[in-house]
Amino acid sequence: MLTFAFDVGETIVRDGRYWAAWADWLGIPRHTLSALVGAVVAQGRDNAEALRLLRPGIDLNAEYEAREAAGRGERIEESDLYPDVRPALAGLRAAGHRVVIAGNQTARAAELLRALDLPIDAIATSGEWGVAKPSPEFFTRLIHFAGATPDQIVYVGDHPANDITPAQAAGLRTAHIRRGPWGHLWADAPEAAAADWRINALTELATIVT
Repeated sequence: MLTFAFDVGETIVRDGRYWAAWADWLGIPRHTLSALVGAVVAQGRDNAEALRLLRPGIDLNAEYEAREAAGRGERIEESDLYPDVRPALAGLRAAGHRVVIAGNQTARAAELLRALDLPIDAIATSGEWGVAKPSPEFFTRLIHFAGATPDQIVYVGDHPANDITPAQAAGLRTAHIRRGPWGHLWADAPEAAAADWRINALTELATIVT
């Protein structure tokens, strides 16, 4: 049996609420921030650069803490999940596979995901580990966390540069999902094409492993 490890943003959770909350906090029209996020993504830059373009010199950590203190911090709710998430994860576990979540999110996001009681075995985030993708150390941590050899782990993600390429370099198998801005924009990029599988929905995973 395999271990399936899932990215979070735009793999299992829509990022719309995340960016809307930042726009509202900074007093920026939501469509303005969305457009800038798309622009920096298209340039291959970190999406947080969109916030720095709008607020040069912004201290993102300080702003994040201020949002939390004001009761306007992170939220991840059932409605933020893509509709195929629960059936796909439950189906993989029912087939005997181990299912974990490991992505570039805060420690708070890990708490919020755990509160959703998803049909998974474990959750961890970069905020908890102190190391983020695409660092090789993230995937070293993931291998230990998964409790499996690299060739028995399938990493599922939407971002070719952050998910597919470094996971393969660590010896993991990979599935690229065409979902969200990164998944669609770079769907035909060589890095995405190099994935072991290319999918449009998480429910396709049950078929490909069979």
